[in-house]
Amino acid sequence: MDSSHFAHRGHALRRGRISEPGRLYLLTAITQHRKKVFYDWQAARLLIGEMRELHEQAQVRSLAWVVMPDHLHWLVELGPLPLAPLMQRLKSRSAIAINKASANSTGRLWQKGFHDHALRREEAVLDVARYVVANPLRAGLVARLGDYPHWDAVWL
Repeated sequence: MDSSHFAHRGHALRRGRISEPGRLYLLTAITQHRKKVFYDWQAARLLIGEMRELHEQAQVRSLAWVVMPDHLHWLVELGPLPLAPLMQRLKSRSAIAINKASANSTGRLWQKGFHDHALRREEAVLDVARYVVANPLRAGLVARLGDYPHWDAVWL
């Protein structure tokens, strides 16, 4: 379930999408041209700050997430804000913050759209969370998950 698997499907993913408050979703967003924006510590922390703000505003309940160099995986319980406005807000606010903080970053940060996967009741939430946070290991970025700085899960 690597994020490159989702990238080629683009706008077709939006058809049939539903937002159901209280439902668990795995959300994936990819940077424009898969630029490795989040190798930059400050850029990654600005994105994480925007995710935490949405959590604190009770728009989502963040269960697990990882910020990879060129994409984000975010396992959430959806709050009152529907999926599309939630992701629009996250992507817009993070792009503004990152562009403002960096002289090297201007313009579009994210690809259009996002991928969402609504978890079915029979899916093991912990297995999905493990998939999310293990991304840096599978990508060969670190030998141990604890060595990767940009992830979290409520089960810790």
